[in-house]
Amino acid sequence: MSSSARMLVLGLLQQRPMHGYEINQLTVEGELDRWTPVLPGSVYYALSRLEKDGLVRTEAEERTGDRLRKVYAITEEGRAELKRLLLDALGRPPHGVQSALALAATWIHLLPREEVLARLAEAEAEVAAAREHTERGRALKAEISPLAAALFDNAAEILDADERLLRRLRELLPGHDG
Repeated sequence: MSSSARMLVLGLLQQRPMHGYEINQLTVEGELDRWTPVLPGSVYYALSRLEKDGLVRTEAEERTGDRLRKVYAITEEGRAELKRLLLDALGRPPHGVQSALALAATWIHLLPREEVLARLAEAEAEVAAAREHTERGRALKAEISPLAAALFDNAAEILDADERLLRRLRELLPGHDG
């Protein structure tokens, strides 16, 4: 289980006790998988693992129809682990420089120019869609905190850099025609 999944689940349970479905819904509705390396389906595995590790406990069980749902609460050990995870994450750079694109660019000359251009266009379209999504997200949050604004600004700057890189790769291709 990733440290991001642990941090997400413990952070949400720090707010109040919840059942797994509610945590998963908050992850999906907040589109957290776009901002963090946490997949919505990983919530249930994380809860099970965190409970085994003594970082969360079952506070109650609710019956809804034929289903029995556990309501989880964070333990003191879980609070200590959340603090450790938060401090660890804050001490790391926000984004790495490693990417599969960097490795592929090493052997870009092995590919037909037209296919490279088509793939770069796909990547540029993805960056444009991410920019649109980011701006929509910013607009939905009418009054955001300075911290949230800084995160949105950083996302925009990363997208700007990605656009510049993709444009430059296109320009550097042999036979570039403008």
